[in-house]
This record gives sequence, C-alpha cells and structure tokens, in this order.
Amino acid sequence: MATIKTLNLTKKFKELTAVDNISLEIEDGECFGLLGPNGAGKTTLIRMLTAVSPVTSGDIEIMGMDLKKYPREVKAMLGVVPQTDNLDEDLTVIQNLRTFARYFAIPKEVARQRSLEILRAMRLEDKKDNAIDELSGGMKRRLLIGRGLVNDPKIIILDEPSIGLDPQARYVVWQRLRELKSQGVTQLLCTQNMEEAARICDRVAIINQGKIIDIDTPRGLVARYMPKQVWEIDLVLKDRDRVISELVKRQMEYEEFSGIIHVFPKDSQSTEGLPGISRQATLEDVFFKLTGRSLEE
Repeated sequence: MATIKTLNLTKKFKELTAVDNISLEIEDGECFGLLGPNGAGKTTLIRMLTAVSPVTSGDIEIMGMDLKKYPREVKAMLGVVPQTDNLDEDLTVIQNLRTFARYFAIPKEVARQRSLEILRAMRLEDKKDNAIDELSGGMKRRLLIGRGLVNDPKIIILDEPSIGLDPQARYVVWQRLRELKSQGVTQLLCTQNMEEAARICDRVAIINQGKIIDIDTPRGLVARYMPKQVWEIDLVLKDRDRVISELVKRQMEYEEFSGIIHVFPKDSQSTEGLPGISRQATLEDVFFKLTGRSLEE
C-alpha cells in the first residue's frame, strides 16, 4: 500500500516550473530518499506534501486521504523536520518539545513523558533545561528532529536531517531513523548526503529541474549506470592534455571535475598505463552522471 502518492504533481511560480508533473508512490514503512542539486524542486515538493504550499495542479494522497480535502487530518499524522532552524529561543529545550505538543492536543503528562523519551533518544537529556542559544549547531539539529517526533507520527518528512552534524551526531540520527523504520514509520528523506541515502534509504528518486530522472534502490542505480570500478585520476595540470588524449584514443567514457578525471571503463576496456587509482562506484557517481557537476544556486 502506498502511504504517500502523487499524481501529475506540478508547482509553478509565474514562468518557473519548480515541480514538473511528478508521480510517485512511497510504500508503507519505507525510507524513501529525494536526491537532487540545489534548485531541483525537492523542498518545493516537500512543502506541497506538508500542505505548506498550494498545488498548482495534480493530486496528493496520504494514508489514503486527499490532502486537498483533509489537510488538518493529514498534518496530524505527519512529523516534519525543516532544513532551517526555527526553534523558539525564548523556551528551554524541553519546553520547545512540550509547547509543540500542544498543537496536537497531547495531554500534558503524556507530552512531558514523551519529551523526556525523545531527549534520551537524541542524547540531549542532560540539556533539557538549557536555553536554545546554549546548544551547539548539532544539538539544535537533533532537537529539531526530536520535535518532529512529538506527535508520534505515522510518517516523518525530513529536509536535510544531518546537515551540519559531526560524524558522531550523524550516527545518532541515522540510528534513530533506523529504529523508527523498524517500528513501521514511513520516512521521506530529502538529502544531498549520498552516504546517508545509500546507508538508510530503501529507494531513492533522483530529481533535477523539477522532474524525476529515475527511481530505484541505491544499489540498483549504481548497477544500472556505473561500471563495477571507477578509475580516478588526480591531475597535474601539465599532464591534462596528454591524459585526455589517451582516454579519447581508447574511447573511454570520463568526466572531469575540479582537477580530477573520473573514468568509467567498460568490461572490455583496460586502464593499464593510466595514472590514478581504482575505487568502487558509488551513488554519488550516479548522481553526478544524471544531474551534472555544475553548481546551481
């Protein structure tokens, strides 16, 4: 059963089409990733799914309910973690959680107990009475994620959940997301962290310029678009023309980015005599192949 379903979903801002005729289905209990460069339409899609931004055309169905007809009921089932920090700095850590619980009419004692459980899970229990400005950026991020769990949601939607986190804090977040998945919570994860997507997502959609390019498991995408090994050449500027000339002569597919050449040899092609090292192909390679390596603001 599809927990989240969109059909021909489109969002336009005057002449700009931010989301272009997207249809997708996210299964019950699935961790689904949205991958795309800046300006691809990921956040706009999330804003429509959470009833923050109106749909230009198309339909959204969540837990079998039409979002246009039942926005309040749908919102009550969602946990949302925004990309930007919007914690209330006039409240303490635990007050942020307990106050947020009021929006869902959660009884005070239930809200208090649930808030304490969330703080323990996010390793913030010793900060419960601290002011928000006393927290590090990583602690604030973990608190935002915890706040998205206050209403015990059936679905949690996360926009760049691990942005700004150090490796230890990122591990805490990933472990918590795995635990939620084991409890049957459906997750929609918007991220530019390819390792994050590869580790915790069941399937990912690569989106660019408002359109979904492809959807598959992380391993499935790598297998479909990449050779088993990528040959990576860290160029010295004076060697560039010679190396590229050799790659063209051998008819080898390659990409050049920031002084590094990524070569994608076919099974029949040898890298013998080329400088560089061999490494396994990754989801990041697929991402760049499908969306390009140019920076977009």
